[in-house]
Amino acid sequence: MTRRAAGRAALACLALTAPLAACDAELGVSEPSPPTTSGGPGTRPGSGDEARARRDLSGLRIASETDGGGYERDRFGTRWKDIDRNGCDQRNDVLARDLTAVEKRGRCVVLAGRLRDPYSGKEITFSKQDAAEVQIDHLYPLALAWRMGASRWTEDRRERFANDHANLLAVWGVPNRQKSDSGPGEWKPQKAFQCTYGVRYIAVAKKYELPVTRADHDALQTFLGRC
Repeated sequence: MTRRAAGRAALACLALTAPLAACDAELGVSEPSPPTTSGGPGTRPGSGDEARARRDLSGLRIASETDGGGYERDRFGTRWKDIDRNGCDQRNDVLARDLTAVEKRGRCVVLAGRLRDPYSGKEITFSKQDAAEVQIDHLYPLALAWRMGASRWTEDRRERFANDHANLLAVWGVPNRQKSDSGPGEWKPQKAFQCTYGVRYIAVAKKYELPVTRADHDALQTFLGRC
């Protein structure tokens, strides 16, 4: 690639018009690995994840929310699209990852399991017949992301953001409805989960170059203080 072409590619990345993976390669950015979740959604991140989150938080841009005009869920593409191409949709992937005692139909469809809700600590029995009891939350909410700059992204980038495992978490429906599209400055999970929540939220914000409000920045700093 010529120097002029490389410059145009970098500008496209900074303007959020180029594909995310291409931008990562062009700008020399490596995709951060999400904190380990092998022990379930409440697993605490390791010391390396915590240290990285502290560094990354200091580098996040602080901005004010826009009015959010034009937001619709469909702006973020197909729900639970199999973007990792493992043959299972993202909802079932996350249920299988975050629940214990999982029962499946076939290779993908989660029929039952147990969830210790990371937001409240409550033990939930999941059954596909009452699927709304366990919901899949976007840690960095879609509507908030729209207000913080995702309205200017390509449709492809918004769809990948909405279906990225790093930004998805199986939770009890009650606190998920309470959280809605609030950031950490307005809504907080139980104290025992705030460290993990903060580390994951910061990783997502950095990965997608999303800014945070001053209130969210201060809340995230408090969350990391619980690590």
